[in-house]
Amino acid sequence: MTEHPILITGGTGKVGGRAAAQLRAKGVAVRVGSRSGEPRFDWEDESTWDAALAGVQKVFLVPHDGALLTRPFVRRAKELGVERVVLLSGRGADVPGYASEDGIAGKTHIDGEDAVRTSGLDFTVVRPAWFAQNFSEGFFRDAVLAGELRLPAGDGAAGFVDAEDIAAVAVAALTEDTHSGRTYELSGPSALTLTEVVELISQATGRTVRYVSLSEEDFIAELVAEGWPKADAQDYADSIGPIRRNMDSHLSDGVQTALGRPPRPFSQFVTEAGAAGAWREAE
Repeated sequence: MTEHPILITGGTGKVGGRAAAQLRAKGVAVRVGSRSGEPRFDWEDESTWDAALAGVQKVFLVPHDGALLTRPFVRRAKELGVERVVLLSGRGADVPGYASEDGIAGKTHIDGEDAVRTSGLDFTVVRPAWFAQNFSEGFFRDAVLAGELRLPAGDGAAGFVDAEDIAAVAVAALTEDTHSGRTYELSGPSALTLTEVVELISQATGRTVRYVSLSEEDFIAELVAEGWPKADAQDYADSIGPIRRNMDSHLSDGVQTALGRPPRPFSQFVTEAGAAGAWREAE
């Protein structure tokens, strides 16, 4: 009998890559959906979808921010025999005022969740809080290396969640039969302000990192001065807004519910990332 691989779109990203590694560790066949994958998968080139989906019954769907492509992809996946979809969504997808109505990321998650819920497929939705790995391999890393994190987050806190936990929940939903129709809200075990975050990173790495709270207007102005298009700078500021408005400080029990264990604390992430050289500058 031929084993059906699990397709992971965004399979080289922070969560998708970890999900692929965890599945392989379980002996599960994985097909990484990426432009460099074999077969090649490109969200923006629908001619690549069929080959990526061929022989696949389960998909970990990491959506493409920038266009509303989840719905047509899910429709095509069902036509080609996919039976189960685990969707990586985002915190606040169902909370009025959480995300800007004009922001494409919010639209992507809202439309994507509706697409899987109404598809007739077996589905699970995973809604994580801010990734802890944004500080080690994401868009906050350069600021950490520079020693100054300048954001319009005020003194708000967030329940930063480890991408290893997000991936583990996705893997459970893909390989076990007890998660159908569930929506898992994921966070870390505690809410941290950005001042607390940079203190933990400073302690673990020995480098001095400080957080500077900016107004939204000053933040956008700084990005525009660096060459950002104003619309992109506004989108970035909007994404930080829920932290400033204290909409990200609540904790969620999704990791405990899905996995039967507590989420990994931010301090553990920092220690392990530091030991792995996450904040070591290139020679």
